[in-house]
Amino acid sequence: MNYKVVLSLLGKTLLIEAVLMMFPMLVGVIYQENNFISFLVPILCLIAIGAPLTFLKAKDTSLYAKEGFVIVALSWIFLSLVGAVPFVIGGVIPNYIDAVFETVSGFTTTGASILTSQQIESMPKALMFWRLFTHWIGGMGILVFVLAIMPANNAGVMHVFRTESPGPSVGKLASKLRFTARILYGIYITLTLVQVVFLLCGKMPLLDSFLMSFSTAGTGGFGIRSDSAMSYSSYVQIVLAIFMFIFSINFNAFYLILIGSVAKAFAIEEVRAFIVIILVATVTITINLLVSASEIYSTFGEALKHSFFQVASIGSTTGLTSANFDAWPEFSRAVLMILTIVGSCGGSTGGGIKVARLVILCKSSTSDFKRLIHPRAVVTTKFEGEVLDKNTERNVRTYFILWAIIVVLSTLILSLDPKSNLFSNFSATLACIGNVGPGFDKVGPMFSYAFYSAPSKILLSFVMLIGRLEIFPMLILFIPRTWKKG
Repeated sequence: MNYKVVLSLLGKTLLIEAVLMMFPMLVGVIYQENNFISFLVPILCLIAIGAPLTFLKAKDTSLYAKEGFVIVALSWIFLSLVGAVPFVIGGVIPNYIDAVFETVSGFTTTGASILTSQQIESMPKALMFWRLFTHWIGGMGILVFVLAIMPANNAGVMHVFRTESPGPSVGKLASKLRFTARILYGIYITLTLVQVVFLLCGKMPLLDSFLMSFSTAGTGGFGIRSDSAMSYSSYVQIVLAIFMFIFSINFNAFYLILIGSVAKAFAIEEVRAFIVIILVATVTITINLLVSASEIYSTFGEALKHSFFQVASIGSTTGLTSANFDAWPEFSRAVLMILTIVGSCGGSTGGGIKVARLVILCKSSTSDFKRLIHPRAVVTTKFEGEVLDKNTERNVRTYFILWAIIVVLSTLILSLDPKSNLFSNFSATLACIGNVGPGFDKVGPMFSYAFYSAPSKILLSFVMLIGRLEIFPMLILFIPRTWKKG
């Protein structure tokens, strides 16, 4: 382990968080709120810790996969621990464990909340800005931002980039990694601003437009109203649904469109599969609502709107709600639960297992069957037009195995909580590891995670981090060999 390089990059990340905290502090000043100290204290702490770490100089500046995993995992943990402080000092969430849960949920773009309707409605604008801003920061990843603005001559930073970027594989869009990071953030910022404009056209106030764009762009799900998106106009709901869908598509497609390769963008196998999944889910739920819930949705347009909104929301792992889908027919709820597991595209801001992994797993399993039938045949697995190497196939299968183990163990541990029940625990685990937020039953769209005990909230916070960082970075922290020098 190259400790000095790890600590140096961790210090830079903490300093970036200090700078980002100045934005909500400025919002508080603009709206003449008396919560300046809520952000000043953590900013000073971040500078005091981060600045000395950046001056650490190592003779050997090389980074390997192990260091990449550790840097990403520790960065997200410390960002969340310090990011929770403003809520505690501001008195919005006095309990630190609850504040950490809310902040982890924000940074991981999960959207699971412990806040009541009254707490959300009465929250000061500065703290509300920070709450939803964490979604936007976590959507693309703060370390990608560090790589974008700071020159990185070390080829090993690719390990950091790949570790933080969601999906089974991440490649460069440009010859230099920092240019790739800048392209990604350029697309991210542009799409966010475009959504702000569309929401302004729907007569939404400027600050609210930015806040809801932060939530949607990061596919997070925190709202500024107690009913999420239920009380918004149909225009606003449609805009939110469309942008939830957009931000859950692999950003490589947007880059290809940007350089004029539109055909190549829509030829991406994962993107095509994701579009099919969204279309099929929307159509089937719409039909199910019209047939089995005609007393709620009597018109095709109303059923289609709410169906598309919830499919886009759950499929993108955003978690905003336009209706109480927990009261929908069993078939519709089952489809939404499957979408919770599947998630969005790799290389997007969404969570879940990722469509790419499911496609690879299906193709790899098909190849295995072919080998059983024809043992002497040379069978290869192709994805995106290229032959997959055995390491990629093995990593995808390992991911699925670990994911299943974590879901089972977390559900069992949560079941020790006397206030919970098995279905709620299973749903909460799926919603947290998939970074979706709302689940079913006790953690449904009309409820919160507040009833869980402190140990359960700590476990779910860990599960959210596991889901956002895709298992390996968090688990590697517990392997003793990770911390050996050299």
